[in-house]
Amino acid sequence: MTDQPPPIDGVRRHFVTARGVNFHVTEAGPEDGRPVLALHGWPQHHWVYRSLLADPPTSAGASSRLPEPGLRIIAPDLPGYGWSGPAPHKWAKEDVVSDLVALMDAMGLDRVLLIGHDWGGYIGHLLAMRVPERIDGYLALNIAHPWVPPKVMAPHLWRFLQYQPLVAFAGVPLQRHTSFLKRAYKLAAPKLDPQTVRVYSERFRDPVVARTARDTYRTFLLREAPAAIRNGERRRSKVPTRALFGRDDAAIHPSLAAAETARADDYTIDVVDGGHFILDEQPELVRAKLIALAEEFPAR
Repeated sequence: MTDQPPPIDGVRRHFVTARGVNFHVTEAGPEDGRPVLALHGWPQHHWVYRSLLADPPTSAGASSRLPEPGLRIIAPDLPGYGWSGPAPHKWAKEDVVSDLVALMDAMGLDRVLLIGHDWGGYIGHLLAMRVPERIDGYLALNIAHPWVPPKVMAPHLWRFLQYQPLVAFAGVPLQRHTSFLKRAYKLAAPKLDPQTVRVYSERFRDPVVARTARDTYRTFLLREAPAAIRNGERRRSKVPTRALFGRDDAAIHPSLAAAETARADDYTIDVVDGGHFILDEQPELVRAKLIALAEEFPAR
């Protein structure tokens, strides 16, 4: 287990306390650049955005219409994950949204572009519905949207049952004392190199991080999923959303992010070759999609 974040050339690291969470924030790009809030999922942390952080998009290049001075990538470790302090709650997703709104306030981020993967992607949808006036556009990566009808979800429940109950009820010892995460990566992302897998999985040997992952899934399975089945998400997203999805995702089927079931004013999805960990597998594609989002929806 390492106590220090993995190195990324040229980044700025600092801690910001907001709503009782001591957020570890990694950012890169000009401080007066257009802010991009980048949210990771499980079982990862801010390092999943290392490619964007090491080389933030600028306006240089004949094909780019980005204004000077380019994009400022801001990648916090979510509460209790990575090197952020623990959350003062049991990781109800709307509580995490409140934490992130407080972080934006503390950092003076009036408006942002948003990108999110996995749980960070789901929370990104909720954040877009909570504060649409503060988000110019959203790039959602390999995540189901919040409006999936039960009849669409039902055929894919087996995917979640493969791992979610394990993490929810035995997640602390599994992540801290076994090779569970390394085996999970080997099954879900066999092309990821062992060092990359180690950077992610070793952080979950920390007791705070392991408990956070347990709470993420326990709260979802015991409270949030049953509530979604009973009532469903009724809010509508007004934030322009561009979803990118690897068609061979073993954990989440692309149909759970379909445009036909999204309650959104402007939502499109691009299904491409690849798996769940699209930021690791295809960083240049994600980069191109983020630049396209910034160009399509200029800062206001």
